[in-house]
Amino acid sequence: MNPELVLVVGDLFLPQRSPDISEQFKSILTPNKVQHVLCLGNVGNQETQDWLKSLSKDFHQVKGDFDQSDEIPEKKVVQIGDFNIGLIHGHQILPWGDLESLGMTQRALCCDILITGHTHKTLVEVKDNVLFINPGSFSGAFSPLIEDSIPSFVLMVLTGDEAIIYLYTLNDRTKKFEVNKYDYKKGAENLFHVENEEEDEEKKEDDEEPQQEPEHEEEQEHEEEKPQQELNEIKEDSE
Repeated sequence: MNPELVLVVGDLFLPQRSPDISEQFKSILTPNKVQHVLCLGNVGNQETQDWLKSLSKDFHQVKGDFDQSDEIPEKKVVQIGDFNIGLIHGHQILPWGDLESLGMTQRALCCDILITGHTHKTLVEVKDNVLFINPGSFSGAFSPLIEDSIPSFVLMVLTGDEAIIYLYTLNDRTKKFEVNKYDYKKGAENLFHVENEEEDEEKKEDDEEPQQEPEHEEEQEHEEEKPQQELNEIKEDSE
């Protein structure tokens, strides 16, 4: 069974709360890199909506609390591989982001993975054998619910009943990616967090000596190319 690449984004609020998606994100997310795009709503403008749709022929979206179109559904269940994936923006579920309340929605939708947004806070967690995901805000849009909203998105690789989840966040100070990887099997009680080896090595080096800026422009360019290389490797593995 071939792996399916799934991009998960939400809460962009363009241009109301954020001027644009970061160029770092745009540079690695180009048409035909993923097979599916799942959007949790609150995109903002038609230009961004069209760009998201251009990334994959299989585009799914649910309605956010600021979306005006009546054509966008409030909730949706999408089947990819062996997973039934439930989508709902999350403003309808109180308290916002509460796992117990999210669990009630998951049971109502009869899904294996429930993906929500609204809080602008990332979440990858298993509770009662169900995977819950919140990709955060794709643009790092302002939210009164948290002090700092960090640009983020989720990339899932689904193969049968197995899922690999990559959580991409953008450090606003350094403008560099941080990628957390998780392994999950359908119905499992736990989620396995795979530490980024490069990050681990960098942390060890930081403990041993003060952090230094790259001495040459080539080293800096190499750092910026890592997310693109990683996404390309994921894409190649799925073909």
